[in-house]
Amino acid sequence: MNPTPLRLLIHGASGRMGQALLRLAAENSQHVQVVAAFTGHSPAQRVIEGVPHFAASELAGAPPFDVAIDFSLPAGFDAILALCVQRGAGLVSGTTGISDVQQDTLAKAGQAIPLVWASNFSLGVAVLDELVERAAQAVAGWDCDIVESHHTRKLDAPSGTALTLGAAAERGGAHPHYASLRAGDIIGEHLVQFTGLGERIELVHRASNRDIFARGALFAAGQLAGKAPGSYRVRDLLNG
Repeated sequence: MNPTPLRLLIHGASGRMGQALLRLAAENSQHVQVVAAFTGHSPAQRVIEGVPHFAASELAGAPPFDVAIDFSLPAGFDAILALCVQRGAGLVSGTTGISDVQQDTLAKAGQAIPLVWASNFSLGVAVLDELVERAAQAVAGWDCDIVESHHTRKLDAPSGTALTLGAAAERGGAHPHYASLRAGDIIGEHLVQFTGLGERIELVHRASNRDIFARGALFAAGQLAGKAPGSYRVRDLLNG
């Protein structure tokens, strides 16, 4: 007997990540059912490929859902977080640029619902995060440098992922330095280098397809469903 599909709400459905989530969820319809897709403006069509679409202003009337995936903007973040808390549903969010106040509200929400916020939902980066922390602990006193490379249209530097990896290095006792490269159409590359006398360790992740981020968010949503309230990291969900 097949398990009941995960009821998924996608917030920020008109963006690049939202579109990838809709496409990949449709390919996995046996396990995932998108019950609603919300966009910043009123949709041109109410139902697109079997998925009901709504404006963000209609969020309060969302149908029942198990987990929401949010890749929107800081201005819309409060509403989806409040809805998840009200409904007792899980939240997976990759919305960047949220304020310190919003971060505090997110942390408090983790006492009521299961949630994960991440700057990068690549499962490979989640593994890299753990490896960086362990390496920093093992080679105390070595120099730590993080080099991130992205396409020329990316404005922020260092990238959010580089800063997340730097935080992992700091937890391990290292003091990372950052360098940023912007060239061509590079999707994302992150090198974490530990250098001692006469030797060097390099830990690298390269993204060759943006779908990895949407797949990671869908994986996180599946793992989050039914979990106890808490603020989880992607790496916390890798082993179920």
